Amino acid sequence: MAMVDEPLYPIAVLIDELKNEDIQLRLNSIRRLSTIARALGEERTRKELIPFLSENNDDDDEVLLAMAEELGVFVPYVGGFEHANVLLPPLETLCTVEETCVRDKAVESLCRIGAQMREQDLVDSFIPLVKRLAAGEWFTARVSSCGLFHIAYPSAPEALKTELRTIYSQLCQDDMPMVRRAAATNLGKFAATVEAAHMKTDIMSMFEDLTQDDQDSVRLLAVEGCAALGKLLDPQDCVTHILPVIVNFSQDKSWRVRYMVANQLYELCEAVGPESTRTDLVPAYVRLLRDNEAEVRIAAAGKVTKFCRILSPELAIQHILPCVKELSSDSSQHVRSALASVIMGMAPVLGKDATIEQLLPIFLSLLKDEFPDVRLNIISKLDQVNQVIGIDLLSQSLLPAIVELAEDRHWRVRLAIIEYIPLLASQLGVGFFDDKLGALCMQWLNDKVYSIRDAAANNVKRLAEEFGSEWAMQHIIPQVLDMISNPHYLYRMTILHAISLLAPVMGSEITRSKLLPVVVTASKDRVPNIKFNVAKVLQSLIPIVDQSVVEKMIRPCLVELSEDPDVDVRFFASQALQAIDQVMMSS
Repeated sequence: MAMVDEPLYPIAVLIDELKNEDIQLRLNSIRRLSTIARALGEERTRKELIPFLSENNDDDDEVLLAMAEELGVFVPYVGGFEHANVLLPPLETLCTVEETCVRDKAVESLCRIGAQMREQDLVDSFIPLVKRLAAGEWFTARVSSCGLFHIAYPSAPEALKTELRTIYSQLCQDDMPMVRRAAATNLGKFAATVEAAHMKTDIMSMFEDLTQDDQDSVRLLAVEGCAALGKLLDPQDCVTHILPVIVNFSQDKSWRVRYMVANQLYELCEAVGPESTRTDLVPAYVRLLRDNEAEVRIAAAGKVTKFCRILSPELAIQHILPCVKELSSDSSQHVRSALASVIMGMAPVLGKDATIEQLLPIFLSLLKDEFPDVRLNIISKLDQVNQVIGIDLLSQSLLPAIVELAEDRHWRVRLAIIEYIPLLASQLGVGFFDDKLGALCMQWLNDKVYSIRDAAANNVKRLAEEFGSEWAMQHIIPQVLDMISNPHYLYRMTILHAISLLAPVMGSEITRSKLLPVVVTASKDRVPNIKFNVAKVLQSLIPIVDQSVVEKMIRPCLVELSEDPDVDVRFFASQALQAIDQVMMSS
């Protein structure tokens, strides 16, 4: 009897758990649908499991979301694409629920299933589903239907195609703004499947309706449609139909719409071609850069380099640069920050002379900005300017500002400068570096902030790699080793960290004669944190020095530490001793 009942067991458990009051149990059973479907087999899944799910009226959004997701990958479990239509009813129900994320997931799953269905099944099952949703009494169904047209349309016969275009046009004029928003969002996808003959008539008239909508939330989604439709039309039609809309939108009374135009303008330039960009879109972009709403200026400022790349340097200098100068002293720190993150990219576009004359003063003013993010954004892109104006000019004009920022009160700015130093060092060369920046690198090892000290230790190592061990022996090692006697144990720890990083770069001989004695002396420190860090450093030095040095200097020191009263010191010392033994065994 048990054998007979066994196939029924999974579905019985599922039904029990789906009706359980505990949401976690209900969720678990939904997430195990594929396992249960495999246990039931394809036929019983189609005849029992899917109808059960269609009738399941769970009211918890999390459970419904999981169900919508699971059903999207269910085609193999119901017998492949020829039976895919049985999955449509439960998903159709989910397309009408109130929670947006459930509907979106159900639409995504329907699209996935629709893409695998046979053409005849799409006509018989999928298209009627889209029509039912589009005619739904409740707005949620109509919203969901908008995302399905691009799957339904290509397989439809001619008469049905005309009907689908008419229905979509009605959705674009729906009473509910939410439906019009969904229609605007999906118009680009739908348009990509529509034949060129109907593109200019039907689709463009829908687009015009949406661009003149009284709700700004619909118009701003129509802006996104501009770029999508622009790619589908040839340049001449694009100039005729899309360009006037963009120009109007750039002066829209709602700042949200203007914000979307500022974000999308670069893509739109590619669609309309260089001629129209020069005559119509440059004035529109200048208006957005000077917009009275800070959010719009932020979006426009963030695209300034991309926009300049499509223009000739002369046009950029004539029209865009005056706006950039204004933005560099904008009242909003976020506008200045957005500008600082991209302005360096303008240097290669404008060329050397214009960069020196026009951009350098702007860089300098942004480097001295009171807001740390603005300064950070400039520092992180300095190499782009260096490639254009050369190191001599960079060092004369920008280096004083960099030195000033090296002592900035915001540690993140100091950190950005440190990370930039090795690059600067390689470009400035040894002589210049020693004069101007050498002292700063040592100063950072004693910074109040741990992240700065850590970065400074890494920086010292990278400089030793850049300029070689002889230079490091003269300019870095003596100063670093002097700091081991700092009265504060945290700074002494930084020096130990720096030694462990420098040793592989400096090589065996210098490590033995200069670095190792300092570490051994530090093992007598009174602070346990220093002592267990000594044990860690000694372990890292084992592969660098000769075996005789390990036995003569490192092992005795570690043996002493392994008998320390502090448990952590003993632990790390014994770990290092084990490492020595392993090296001995392998050799």
